[in-house]
Amino acid sequence: MIFQNIKEIGKKKGMSISAIEKKAKLGNGTISGWKNSSPTVEKLGAVAKVLGTTVDELIKGETE
Repeated sequence: MIFQNIKEIGKKKGMSISAIEKKAKLGNGTISGWKNSSPTVEKLGAVAKVLGTTVDELIKGETE
């Protein structure tokens, strides 16, 4: 769910998962790993900052 939300928000902003990881200073494949495990709050916060959104939106889905 979190991975899919990040992917969708990134797509709307023209950013790939790889680009999001680089800007958030995360290792390659980190976000994809969240399909099967939960990310830390710090890592989610970094991704939210890169995407210009909130951690809540990453977890629950983007609000329209």
